[in-house]
Amino acid sequence: MKNKKPVAEPRSKAKKSASFDTQAFLATARVSGKVAEYRRGETVFAQGDKANTVLYIQKGGVKVSVVNAAGKEAVLAMFGPTDFFGEGCMAGQKVRMASATALTPSTLLLIEKDEMLRALHDQHELSDRFINYMLTHKIRVEEDLVDQLFNSSEKRLARTLLLLARYGKQDGPERALPKVSQETLAEMIGTTRSRVNFFMNKFRKLGFIEYNGKIKVHKSLLTVVLHE
Repeated sequence: MKNKKPVAEPRSKAKKSASFDTQAFLATARVSGKVAEYRRGETVFAQGDKANTVLYIQKGGVKVSVVNAAGKEAVLAMFGPTDFFGEGCMAGQKVRMASATALTPSTLLLIEKDEMLRALHDQHELSDRFINYMLTHKIRVEEDLVDQLFNSSEKRLARTLLLLARYGKQDGPERALPKVSQETLAEMIGTTRSRVNFFMNKFRKLGFIEYNGKIKVHKSLLTVVLHE
């Protein structure tokens, strides 16, 4: 009697979801959107603009910030490839509450609110990916608040550099940062440019980063964040 060839077990739902390629999915005709190119420093949208699209970063990076009546800017977040932003319109936001600016030459997919809602309703894998992203983003905002309240500016800078380098991200972390100024880093962590310069030089001397115009982050920078 011949041995029967073992039948391969079906892939689990969890594995299928984990391997879901958002970039490839959005590139298909199933989700229609407008692809737009932005130069470094170009405004993607401004405070007060009509909020009617969700944006997905295919390439590059974007800074989201607010400016008060006195003209002082505060950086709220920085996003990179595979990130969504501008999703407030899906929760009833009529106008943009912040401005978005391209940090590097960037390619974005602009998806109309109604089209995004349709896609999330029809495509469960995309819906799962989007919900997971939103929950992760919420946790990140809470961690940022705790960071601002309890951690030193040195730890805040180290954590911000690791986040910008996408350390620990499953879909291919980037260790080299997009070009970002010390002024922007200071705005993000709530300190002065001189303090950022001091800590950047310290991190470089300790071998935690490479810094010669562009910033390359090494895993050893984690020691600053984890050190009590």
